[in-house]
Amino acid sequence: MEGRIIFLLEEPSMKVLLDHWLPRLFPGWEDGQHFLCIPHEGKSDLDRSIPRKLAAWRFPADRFVIVRDNDNADCIALKARLRALCQKSGRPETMIRLVCQELEGWYVGDLAALATAFERPKLDTPAHRKRFSEPDTWQKPSVEVKRLVPSFQKYSGARLMAQHLNPEKNRSPSLQIFVAGVRRLADSMGQHGDGVQVDV
Repeated sequence: MEGRIIFLLEEPSMKVLLDHWLPRLFPGWEDGQHFLCIPHEGKSDLDRSIPRKLAAWRFPADRFVIVRDNDNADCIALKARLRALCQKSGRPETMIRLVCQELEGWYVGDLAALATAFERPKLDTPAHRKRFSEPDTWQKPSVEVKRLVPSFQKYSGARLMAQHLNPEKNRSPSLQIFVAGVRRLADSMGQHGDGVQVDV
């Protein structure tokens, strides 16, 4: 293995999710050795941080992935703007992944995981699966998750969901694209692990 994958994240709940989820996706991965998640306090903080961190990073073998909520923005324009920040910082190879529209969209994309994590089996019904068949199109999935699980909290919820999210069954295209991109990057860096490990 050469280098680590450095995730620059919009907010801390994504760090909680990835810190616990990535070692499930890539058995053998360890925080700090194979990957590092750096959270920020929202979009503006992340956007200001990108050029500074990319330009100042002193480990040339490390590779970066920027993970940011789309929040109903023009995804093409947003990625182009972020790409320009990376190019100006001398890291044009940086991967950019947008979460549609926010992290909770990945949760409603896997109702079986949501039902198991919160011990609410009635969440995973044909009616709910039909309702959330296109999770990335929901403008505020966080509102829907709170409606389905009134006790839901962002950090503890992210920790629970990390134990159950299954990329093979998740209906969120943005989650699928994220996982596929990280898998390709890991392979290119020799971080093969033992393949994807999921609950069935």
